[in-house]
Amino acid sequence: MEFPDATDQLQLAYFTILKVAGPVLAVALGVGLLIGILQAATSINENTLSFVPKLVVVFLAMALGSALMLGVLSDYFLHVFDQIQSIR
Repeated sequence: MEFPDATDQLQLAYFTILKVAGPVLAVALGVGLLIGILQAATSINENTLSFVPKLVVVFLAMALGSALMLGVLSDYFLHVFDQIQSIR
């Protein structure tokens, strides 16, 4: 495998990671920001208030996006296995 091929594989891996983890992380960031603003406005400094809703929303986002995530990962691994097979 030449250097351009290796960089293409790394680029594909990074974009796959962004497609799979990006939406869940964006949801967690949005919920955390919203709860942080709410806590700052009401002066409530309870740690569980920020943790529990974020955990529930992240699990919900993972459950709703699991079909998309599985599809993206299976396509990526099929591509990787095809590349491994063509190395011979």
